[in-house]
Amino acid sequence: MRTALARIATAVTAMVALSFVVPLGLLNGQMAHDRALNAAERQAASLVPVLSVTADPAALNDAVGSVPAGTAGRLALHLPTGEVLGSPHAPPGDLDAARRLRRTSTVGAPGGKVLLRPVLLEAAEPAVIEVFVPQGELSRGVARSWAILALVALALVLVSVAMADRLAKRMVGATDRLVRAVTHVAKGDLAARVDPQGPAELRAAGEAFNDMADRLARLLAAEREAGADLSHRLRTPLTALRVDLDGLAANPGDPARLAQSRSALERLETAVDDIIATARRPAGPSGGKATRPAAGCDAAEVTRRRLEFWSALAEDQDRGWDLVGAGEPAPVPVAEADLAAALDALMGNIFRHTPHGTAFRLTVHRGRNSTGLLFGDAGPGIADVEAALRRGASGAGSTGLGLDIARRLAESTGGSLRAGDSPLGGAQIEMWLRTAPKPASRRTARRGGRRAGRR
Repeated sequence: MRTALARIATAVTAMVALSFVVPLGLLNGQMAHDRALNAAERQAASLVPVLSVTADPAALNDAVGSVPAGTAGRLALHLPTGEVLGSPHAPPGDLDAARRLRRTSTVGAPGGKVLLRPVLLEAAEPAVIEVFVPQGELSRGVARSWAILALVALALVLVSVAMADRLAKRMVGATDRLVRAVTHVAKGDLAARVDPQGPAELRAAGEAFNDMADRLARLLAAEREAGADLSHRLRTPLTALRVDLDGLAANPGDPARLAQSRSALERLETAVDDIIATARRPAGPSGGKATRPAAGCDAAEVTRRRLEFWSALAEDQDRGWDLVGAGEPAPVPVAEADLAAALDALMGNIFRHTPHGTAFRLTVHRGRNSTGLLFGDAGPGIADVEAALRRGASGAGSTGLGLDIARRLAESTGGSLRAGDSPLGGAQIEMWLRTAPKPASRRTARRGGRRAGRR
């Protein structure tokens, strides 16, 4: 690209330079020619007063010798008597034509040109003053002017090529950096970025590439998180199945235990099918999670249904439990499967991180703009709340994804996840799902009111 731009700059600048240099060179040549002839005419005119005063050949010869052209042997005076003073160069035919026409003329001669100026005297025939101008005088300074103009044209071409090469270097450098960044990303280095430089188009391409790389990195991170979250959903049916199998091993002939084991296997199969369907769902345009149609559910009903499932395990572990506030509907703007997964994750944390016999309480709190699900227990509590709320952090040997699943579900509605102390003496996890948009601030409301008043 740099070579092509240099060639283009050379061709364009050369054409522009030639369009100025050639006319200027020709004009300088014409000016030198006219300057030499004008000088010859002035020297011829200097003899006219002498011819008007005297016709003495000796005086006229002295006058011819006093002129620079006469001293150089390039001036001659043709008298009407036929006598010639000085050094003649004009052909006889041209000299007769000048006498006959009686006007100043320029004729060619070997080695230059001759200026012939007739001078009318009292005699019938006019006298003719001849001034010879050699070719060197006619072209004096022309070669030098051509050389100067050529150097100026060459300098213009070199400057234009240097500027074009500098511009091409910036463009090619920015293009090479963009190509290297694209190659690194193609090889799997998602941290590769490019510093947008060069022309506006290349800067826009670099910024678009950086945005694409950031979006791709976010997409892969979201896919990994989604895979971890989906896998975490298997922990609940697996836990129930393990408890049922332990009970079945203790009481091989218990039909109730057998029915519970079959139910746990069915739930496990349903969870696996749901994970497969979710994983095969195409990603949305936001570059994050799979697209899911807008849905809502009754948080109270989902809570009752999931607590019915966990109550069997609570009885096996001698845990006292209580459900508060689930008697009336509590609509929330999340899918039933997502809410059930979050409930199972938080309930699983209670059973996993508290000893057997620890009581717990689940409260459904309906507010004006949000609905809260409060999970309280009488266990040892959470030593480091901030560490527990970080994704993947766990101090009890688990995956550390349970709280993060609930937090992401709450934040998807504009709500939040909080951790604190429970009235039962242990830890309490509060998942708040926002059911109405956030109200505008007073300043925004006043500003909107002023706009409406102006309208």
